[in-house]
Amino acid sequence: MVQGLMEAIARAEADAQVRVLVFTGAGEKVFCAGGDLGQMGDGGFLSMHDGRRAYATLLSRLQGCRKPTVARVNGHALAGGLGLVLACDLAVAVEGAEFGTPEIDVGLFPMMMMALLQRHVGRKRALELVMTGDRLPAREALVLGLINRAVPAAELDASVGALAGKLAGKSQAVMALGKRAFFTAEDLPLPAALEFLASQLSLNVLAEDAGEGVSAFLEKRPPKWNDR
Repeated sequence: MVQGLMEAIARAEADAQVRVLVFTGAGEKVFCAGGDLGQMGDGGFLSMHDGRRAYATLLSRLQGCRKPTVARVNGHALAGGLGLVLACDLAVAVEGAEFGTPEIDVGLFPMMMMALLQRHVGRKRALELVMTGDRLPAREALVLGLINRAVPAAELDASVGALAGKLAGKSQAVMALGKRAFFTAEDLPLPAALEFLASQLSLNVLAEDAGEGVSAFLEKRPPKWNDR
């Protein structure tokens, strides 16, 4: 599945007709419940280690995707599944979904997705989640900032569609530049982040779509993006 998702991201990035990527789970109960515990011992040690690292690569690939990504959380997002939600730019969940890192209950720790969890919530709440394995209802996950929306199941598609539609209407070129700047600056000290972002703004204003956007604003008309 990790390989399949990586290939899907690559196809979507290469397709100019695709402007937003939406990820969801099969069925109605689970978005993703994480790794298969039954396969943990299959293969040699180094081979299994490489397989686990592939999940980390997927999280990084998702976050680095040039196009906006939205998690359509149709059910529970647990363990590595919560990592997938956090790696997407935005997330809309059904109210009945639960979020958590239950690995501790089987003698494991959510090592890789924890890097994203640390960046979404404060230290005390992140530690509480990974140390207790407790599940959070969607409304509490919303308050913590793990997701953007919590909606009734009947409204999930409409809510995801409205959000994806807004993203699709933006300049792809500026979106890609902005996403890259956002995640790069996130891990820099404040002075370095400000200096880096100043350089990115100078790049941004040189973009063709920036000129179009400003002209459209001054002329009081909708912009016509060329994605350049």
